[in-house]
Amino acid sequence: MMRICTLLFIIWVFQSIAQSKQILYDFADLPQSSLLNPGLTNENKFHFGVPLLSGISTGFGSSGFTAYDLFANDGRTFNDKVNQVFNQLTNRDFATINTQIELINAGFRFNKDIYISFGFYHEIDAIAYYPKDIITLINEGNGAYVNRVFSISQVNVSFDAIGVAHVGATVQLDEKLSVGGRLKMYSSAANYQTRNNQGTFTTVEGANNIYTHYLNNIDFTMNSSGFYQNDTFINDASQYIKNTFFGPNSGLGIDLGMAYKISPQLQFSASILDLGYIKHKENTQNNVVQGSYTFEGVNFQYDPTNPTNYWEQISDEFKRQIPTTDNQDSYTTWRPMRFNAALKYSFGERRSKICYDNRYEEFYTDAVGAQLFTIFRPLFPQMALTGFYQKSLTDKIHAKATYTIDDFSASNLGFGLSVQLSKFNVYAAFDNILNYGNLAKANNVSLQLGMNLIFN
Repeated sequence: MMRICTLLFIIWVFQSIAQSKQILYDFADLPQSSLLNPGLTNENKFHFGVPLLSGISTGFGSSGFTAYDLFANDGRTFNDKVNQVFNQLTNRDFATINTQIELINAGFRFNKDIYISFGFYHEIDAIAYYPKDIITLINEGNGAYVNRVFSISQVNVSFDAIGVAHVGATVQLDEKLSVGGRLKMYSSAANYQTRNNQGTFTTVEGANNIYTHYLNNIDFTMNSSGFYQNDTFINDASQYIKNTFFGPNSGLGIDLGMAYKISPQLQFSASILDLGYIKHKENTQNNVVQGSYTFEGVNFQYDPTNPTNYWEQISDEFKRQIPTTDNQDSYTTWRPMRFNAALKYSFGERRSKICYDNRYEEFYTDAVGAQLFTIFRPLFPQMALTGFYQKSLTDKIHAKATYTIDDFSASNLGFGLSVQLSKFNVYAAFDNILNYGNLAKANNVSLQLGMNLIFN
């Protein structure tokens, strides 16, 4: 039962979304592209997204196993499948969650060289690394692992639910170079993190008993904000939603981006996103566990006239040697910074479209290129490399196909479509489409969609 519960917890945690959004990057002049690179230009007069429907992202996945690994009808017992999954996971396997819902997305042209955009969105971002040593200890016990050192440092989890208000500008400096920036104001509804932990657990053959157990140099910290108020858990969902709108736990961040036309057909672009922090100062709850403890078992001595409560003695000694302290101190978290870089070559038929100032802008119907995405996480950066082909079927209908290699899969095919009917735009992007026939075999599947009104 412990093994099944542990595995179900991992399955629940390993709900994830591909955070690169490689299909939307520099695609069809969509307003959402400026959230991935504020330096990308457009030819719009102004735009505004359909409230709550302008940008929605969701998905699921796992870097270490799939549901098919557990529930395949292959004649093996469920316990055998569980054992295989546990054995194949390493402490470099991880889970991420990143979902976004745009409440507001709008923009307008300030002059011929400057486009201003602004908005507000809700985001959930989390990561959990698989603590190989801890799960092995819980699942199998320590009897078969005498002299093995189990590390507590592998426990590394963070979770954020925030609201983000933002305003940005894209500036066309000359015919070749455009740059952009975006100021973000974060408001945290809830945060949980435990990282940079230290300590080990070791079992050795004992002198006074069969075994001696060592907990050495334990230094374990858990920080949280937004979950408790006056030592009472907040179970009112409206309170969390309220705190995403300029709540007491807030911070600032910036996005920076650029695009440079090496030639009329070759463009390089890059961006740095979420270079910022959040200060958690209200409704915080911190737990700190520090110390060392050696346990050699219990030498029972029976005295019916004066019985001894051995377990209470062990508990008191443990709490004395490794005390747990609570506090409500403020703390700071840093947003997971993201980096994008892309090289795009345009070719095919040259067409023209009318722009905001009634002039005609020429464009190519086809483009190919490559994009590199990196997100900086606590243990190591997570990267994704994408090759893409983009096709403008008309000046109103655009399609994009991608092939991505990342930590989840080496065979991730994606497809995006953007259609504009008069001023109304709708787009959709699907990732890992090869696995849609059997989602149980998919390591990750994601979906982005939205609706905008765009005036050229």
